[in-house]
Order: sequence, then C-alpha cells, then structure tokens
Amino acid sequence: MTISASSPVGIFDSGIGGLTVVKAIQSLLPSERIIYFGDTARVPYGSKSQVTIRKYAQDDTAILMKYQPKMIIVACNTVSSLALDVVQQVGKGVPVLGVLEAGAELAVKHSRNNRIGVIGTRATIASNAYSLAISAIDPDAEVFSSPCPLFVPLAEEGYIDHPASGMIAREYLEGLLVHGVDTLVLGCTHYPILRNMIEEIVGPDIAIIDSAEAVALRAKEVLVENNLLNDAGSVFPHLLVSDLPQKFKTLCELFLGRDIPDVELVDV
Repeated sequence: MTISASSPVGIFDSGIGGLTVVKAIQSLLPSERIIYFGDTARVPYGSKSQVTIRKYAQDDTAILMKYQPKMIIVACNTVSSLALDVVQQVGKGVPVLGVLEAGAELAVKHSRNNRIGVIGTRATIASNAYSLAISAIDPDAEVFSSPCPLFVPLAEEGYIDHPASGMIAREYLEGLLVHGVDTLVLGCTHYPILRNMIEEIVGPDIAIIDSAEAVALRAKEVLVENNLLNDAGSVFPHLLVSDLPQKFKTLCELFLGRDIPDVELVDV
C-alpha cells in the first residue's frame, strides 16, 4: 500500500463520540482528508466483553484500510485501552494513535498537584489503562477513576443540557471531587459533547482534559515527523456508519454546526 501526504486520515469510534476527534483534527489540520467510521449498529462498546471489543476493533480497522489511510486514529477509549494492538496488526505498518495515551500525557502536563480524575465507560475504567498510562509518565501521580456509563446514551440522544443529565453527572462526579483532583480526563470521546455541563459541576479550578484535542496535537506531530502533512485545500469528512445514517447525519449537524453531505451506510 502506497501512502502520501494526500492520503486520508482514518478515524473510527463506536458511534458519534469520535466526531469530537474529527472536529479537533479539522480545527488543527484543516487540509487533511478524513474518513470517519461510526459503528452505530453496535454502540456502545464500553459495556461489551474484551473478546467482543477486540473483534469490533478488527472489523472497524478493516473498513478504514479499504481507503488506504496514512494514519489511523482510534477515537474510542475502550478500544484504545483493550485492543490497540489489534488495530496495529490490521493496519500493517500504518501509524496508529489512540486517544487514551494522548489524553494521559496531556493530563500529566496540566496537573499541578498530581491528583488526576478519570471518567470513562465501565470497560475503560475496569481496564485500569489510564492509571497505568499516567503512572508510566509520572509515577508520583495519583489517579482516581469513576465509570459514567449513562453519559454515552445521553450524548447520543443529544441531551447536552437536560436537567436529568445534570442530576446524573453530579451523582457521578461528586465522588471524584472529594479526592481533591485538579485535573479531570474525559476518558471517552462522547463526553466532550457534555463538557459544558461537566465544567459547571466541577468548577473553574479543575482543568478538563479532552482526549480528542490531545490526540489531534499528537497526530500533527506524527504527520510532520513522517513528512505526510497535507497542505491542499480543505475537504469535508467522508462519513461512514453501520446503522441509522439519517439519525447520525442529524446529530452530526447538531454537533459540527453545519450541513453535511449524505452519510454512507456500510456493512460490518
């Protein structure tokens, strides 16, 4: 497979959450072509077994590989924590970035008191992957984690400022705040959709780490290092889903704030 600067950046996630990565990449690297696959037929991943998640990762990567990407970004923290090696195997030498490692690095950089909170899906939190990644960077850092399983369906339904969402978020987050964390990692790419509500609850003194923004910064570094940065004009992402393309299109427009072309339905 021959790749060049004009080859696309492939991104996949379990559903709409990975659009936070699309948005961050477009903001930082507006000339890059993006192929995005959202596995809307099988969302959410965070409640599935490790065996199932690894199978899904294999399928998702195979779909992106048809487009000969120059890089694959795993916009799913669950896959980042449990199946990044699968993506690398199927990717056959294509650079692979996971949102988890990028988020961990940025969290350590921002924390002043070495007390870092992490929220994510049950699978991500149970894997302990963020704690391990943060400890590998700074062994003195203390990590306090909490699963927030209802955040994904709330984000998927567009309940970004619903009173019920606020009540659930407060219930999830108050247990972390008692530990005196000064940094909070949004350990699922769906969660930035709820960022304003989360910020209201935790207050202005806690730095919010958006793993989507972190992986966009890392992607730029890797593309520059490999002389693969595209400087041709901007192109709208090619969006693929495994189910409900019309609902996905509506949520995309709500989230990205602009009309989008039709979303393509693909089999997994």
